[in-house]
Amino acid sequence: MALSDYNLSGDQNRNIEHFSSIVMLALADNIITEEEETLLKRLAKHFHILDEKYNEIVENPSEYPIHTPNEYDKRIERLYDLGKMIYADEEVSGVEAKVLTKICVGLGFPLDNVEKVADETIHLILNNNNLEDFTKAIKYVNRI
Repeated sequence: MALSDYNLSGDQNRNIEHFSSIVMLALADNIITEEEETLLKRLAKHFHILDEKYNEIVENPSEYPIHTPNEYDKRIERLYDLGKMIYADEEVSGVEAKVLTKICVGLGFPLDNVEKVADETIHLILNNNNLEDFTKAIKYVNRI
């Protein structure tokens, strides 16, 4: 653990954990494309992740656990960010779809519904839905 890890707030740790999930999706096909890297850097800035930490995460994203937000809308927002990542290179590979399904489990979606949620996520992102429409659609698909 780096010295910088000791001074992080709970929010910063959650942002790092979320960012590492996004990096894992980017690396699902063993390559980070230029488009994915652009999105990763933009998200790192949004999450206030410094260059040193960014490089650590990109080198070893599995070192960071998936954080499951308590609020349902926050989980959907995280799923939206992840969906944007898998489509950053304008294609969704089978490996990326499988990783997304696993992340849906990690985000706390019901096991019997994760494939529907993951499929709908991909469909909504491919059709360029905004977060509000995405949230409504995921809530519809994942009626509890």
